[in-house]
Amino acid sequence: MSLNGMMRTGVSGMNAQANRLSTVAENIANSDTAGYKRASTEFSSLILPGSSGSYNSGAVTTDVRYNVNKQGELEFTSSATDLAIEGPGFFIVENGNGDPFLTRAGSFVPNGSGELVNAAGFTLLGYPYDGNGTPQTVVNGFDGLSPVNIGQGNLSATASTEGNFAGNLPSGALPGETVSSSLAVFDNVGNTVLVDLVYTKTQEADPENNVPEIWKMNVRRRDGGGELNVPLPSEPVELVFEAGQLTSTESMQFSLNPLDPTSPIIDMDIGRMTALGYPYDVADAGVNGSAPSKLESVEISSDGIVYGQYENGDLKPLYRLAMANVQSPDKLQPLAGNVYTQGVDSGVIVTGFAESGNFGSVISSALEGSNVDIAEELTSMIESQRSYTANSKVFQTGSDLMEILVNLKR
Repeated sequence: MSLNGMMRTGVSGMNAQANRLSTVAENIANSDTAGYKRASTEFSSLILPGSSGSYNSGAVTTDVRYNVNKQGELEFTSSATDLAIEGPGFFIVENGNGDPFLTRAGSFVPNGSGELVNAAGFTLLGYPYDGNGTPQTVVNGFDGLSPVNIGQGNLSATASTEGNFAGNLPSGALPGETVSSSLAVFDNVGNTVLVDLVYTKTQEADPENNVPEIWKMNVRRRDGGGELNVPLPSEPVELVFEAGQLTSTESMQFSLNPLDPTSPIIDMDIGRMTALGYPYDVADAGVNGSAPSKLESVEISSDGIVYGQYENGDLKPLYRLAMANVQSPDKLQPLAGNVYTQGVDSGVIVTGFAESGNFGSVISSALEGSNVDIAEELTSMIESQRSYTANSKVFQTGSDLMEILVNLKR
């Protein structure tokens, strides 16, 4: 038996237990860190070649692993921007240099610019909604992501794009008579524009000769901007009624500025118009859109959509949070700040949305706690302490025997 090998084995045992004690210390220190995943030290033997007459003692090696797959318990808070993931998946965040990382630490708060930043200083990323209410997504990478900004001073205005008008046109009116109503609509910068919906009777009904009753509809700006019907040239919309019921078109379109191709076209639903023997009456009318309004608060749904609540009561989608996952989360490479990056054995990062595919749900006003069990860590500490002491005795015994061997020469 080699005394040097014996001492070397004792040293490897002490180093291995020191590694284990280091992970125990890290786990205990981060037992209250949101989203922290427990580190563990795995041991494996190292066998050295020897002969039947002389045994060469081996050693022990360690491998530190993080139990990323195990979810911590949810801890509920009063902040809507505190986020937890129930199930698999990670939030996508970036550092100050714009480098993307994965994390489950969701203690996000707005910084001075309104961007959501967690306790480690990483900025939450998501897909912004465009003007059509659709998130601009890229499903095979991090392109298209931008910081989620919920700045309380942000203003929002929505142009009117659709509306409806339902009412009764008086069947007893004479050809040439007109009736009208006004609507307030919003242009592409949120200004309120008053328009008049003008109905003119052009043909009396003659049921015996199968002649329908006909009205024509024009939309005009109240401020004198002329007729707004599209397509150009502006033509009145013909409304044909048989037995008082509309049989022609069920919708019409107009633009607040027909000469400007960028001006939104408003599509009006007029399918419920009637022409009965009753005075002119408006049953229902309205348009979408809104004047400029400040963002007051945010709400985040379980599928990761960030909604803005505005002063005028509108609730609009602003972003949809991006989610990421890998085939082997435990093989991700951990970095400072409780974030992860792709490891050699973790597999390729795939992106998607919460509650779709292999992604869990987003829980607002909650944080995922550490998955560390303090009792288990204290038990591991005692075990490591005993093993470290035993290995030190092996080294001490080898040292004593080496001293005896040296003294034989004297």
